[in-house]
Amino acid sequence: MLTEKKEEPSKPTEHTPEQPKEPYEIMVEQIEAGLKEHRRSNTGLLISSLSAGLEVGFSILVIGIIYTLFKTEVSPGKLYLMMALVYPIGYIFVIIGRSELFTEHTVLATIPVLNGEASLKSLFNLWVIIYLGNLTGGYLFGIIVLQFNAGTHLISLDFFHFVSQKMIAYSSSNILVSSIMAGWLMGTLSWLLSSAQDTLSRVAMIFFVTFIISIAGLHHCIVGSIEIFMAYFANANNISGLEFFKFQGLATLGNIIGGVVLVALVKYAHSKRK
Repeated sequence: MLTEKKEEPSKPTEHTPEQPKEPYEIMVEQIEAGLKEHRRSNTGLLISSLSAGLEVGFSILVIGIIYTLFKTEVSPGKLYLMMALVYPIGYIFVIIGRSELFTEHTVLATIPVLNGEASLKSLFNLWVIIYLGNLTGGYLFGIIVLQFNAGTHLISLDFFHFVSQKMIAYSSSNILVSSIMAGWLMGTLSWLLSSAQDTLSRVAMIFFVTFIISIAGLHHCIVGSIEIFMAYFANANNISGLEFFKFQGLATLGNIIGGVVLVALVKYAHSKRK
């Protein structure tokens, strides 16, 4: 008796740098990459997320130095642009170095769940570990920089006031909408990186997406939290606990909505269509 031969799934086609991948091929790569994260040990995820929190803090260090050096030398508009241009540095360190950043995983870890290959429990476990690891690493970076700055005065105290005000001096609705847009952009970045063929293309994508986040003043729940943490311990701003938790809660919720709803669900539905 002849048995029906089961058809093997076709392998993704190899592409030249000039030939973009099809949406379905990107989705397959996202699922494979996401499943690897779901299957990693909690210890591995935590260490990688700690590393990401430490590394992304370099964005704050560099924009603080730029602010301090040029705040009296150039116009406010030029200064703002200069800081936005160096803001992507920490993200490049994290993403090219393959550390785990929470806002990337709003899409990467969600796609396998939508495809029925990972559970919601696994998703929440992964999110919590990476989120807490990012914040812990970021706060540790903040403590190190503040200790270093106490002796060198490399960054002026008014910088910490400036960046923290950008995070909290808005209504709840504005923070939420801003965070949704930031999560949307970071989720889009995760999707775009799967279509990139080389490191230079990846760096360019990271630069342009995070530059938009900075120049638009959008709220990122990890970087923004580190900025507020540093401002509080630098005694550069009178930030209440209520203000901090309002920012943290709204920024986290908005980043998740932007990544899951506006990227993961939309891209998954689009890519599954024949």
